[in-house]
Amino acid sequence: MMPLTMAKAGETVTIRKLTGKDEVRQHLAELGFVVDADVTVVSEIAGNLIVQVKDSRIALDKTMANRISVSVGI
Repeated sequence: MMPLTMAKAGETVTIRKLTGKDEVRQHLAELGFVVDADVTVVSEIAGNLIVQVKDSRIALDKTMANRISVSVGI
């Protein structure tokens, strides 16, 4: 597992774990960041990410992206 910030642009990864306070995890879940969901990194600028989750593109700052643990492939 690695933090989402380690994923490269164009890479599709699978969410394995969310960390942080309950409110933070709840907020991420409402945006579609749930365990076993696939996320595609659209672009990365200075650790801040734009990711595609389901049918939405969402911008995440480095702090938030570091709270999402992912794995590549299956």
